[in-house]
Amino acid sequence: MSAGQLAEAPAKATLPAEAVPSRPPRRRGARARQQERVFYLCVTPWLLGFLGLTLYPLGYALWLSLTDSDGISPHTHFIGLDNYKELLSDPVTRDTLIRTGIFVAAVVPTAIIAGLALAALLNRPIRGRGVYRTLLYLPAVFPPVGAAMAFKMVFDRDTGAANGILGFFGGGPVTWLADPYARYVLLMLTLWGCGNAMIISLAGLQDMPKELLEAARIDGANSWQSFRRITLPLLSPVIFFQVITGVIGALQSIMPMLLAANPSPAAVTSVPQGNYLYMINVFAQYLANGRFGYASALLWVLFAVILVVTALIFKLSSGAVFYNFEPETKK
Repeated sequence: MSAGQLAEAPAKATLPAEAVPSRPPRRRGARARQQERVFYLCVTPWLLGFLGLTLYPLGYALWLSLTDSDGISPHTHFIGLDNYKELLSDPVTRDTLIRTGIFVAAVVPTAIIAGLALAALLNRPIRGRGVYRTLLYLPAVFPPVGAAMAFKMVFDRDTGAANGILGFFGGGPVTWLADPYARYVLLMLTLWGCGNAMIISLAGLQDMPKELLEAARIDGANSWQSFRRITLPLLSPVIFFQVITGVIGALQSIMPMLLAANPSPAAVTSVPQGNYLYMINVFAQYLANGRFGYASALLWVLFAVILVVTALIFKLSSGAVFYNFEPETKK
């Protein structure tokens, strides 16, 4: 067709956008509605559990912290922030918080280092390492109550194996479960379950690319240089995870109550002063003193402390954790 014919050809009629008939919306099929019902059916148990076992207890504890409730009397009075003002000036609360901080600073690094050392040892191609891994991880599987009972029997002053060994070498009996030795027994009981840290570190070591270690060895790096320059940076996310979870768990530790001489709920009254941590004070206010409102305020302060400490750890470790991918916020 020539240019003239193209010019004479009538242009195609175009309809305005309003005149173009729109495609009717698709109706949702029966299968889609069935999948939606199944989804809500599966989510409902979790949602009910979250509302009944998490959200409601949190709200109830917050309300209790603003009252003088003793957990027994039906007459509860709203006292506002008096519980929080009292705990800020309470020397017992201050001492238990400082003691808990020292406990966290001692337990968390020790557990991570011990777990990493065991993982590095069991990552080597040695004979029977599967048996060694199992034996070292078994203490972490034991219930805390059973482990505490075993430690109480071992460190009993009259019939314990620890004093039996001391007596064999000519030493006198030691009251291990009283001050000032009770804190060392608590430290050993806490480190008894370092198999968890070992398993996590071992998984990180096995996931490490072997090409980097072989290249470092070819370049002349010794074992310590390879560990410090390659292994540790690649394990930093694993170590960071253990620091976060370890700090949160240690701040909420109730192990001293399990080591107390009295196994009843009032065992908080027989906890040695060196092991009187923050959570022991909380249990003492609940069980021994019947101050439910004050104890709830203590728990909310602990919640705030955990949030602040976790935020500080994230802030301080922002340049020390090596990731294999670039976070979305930095792209």
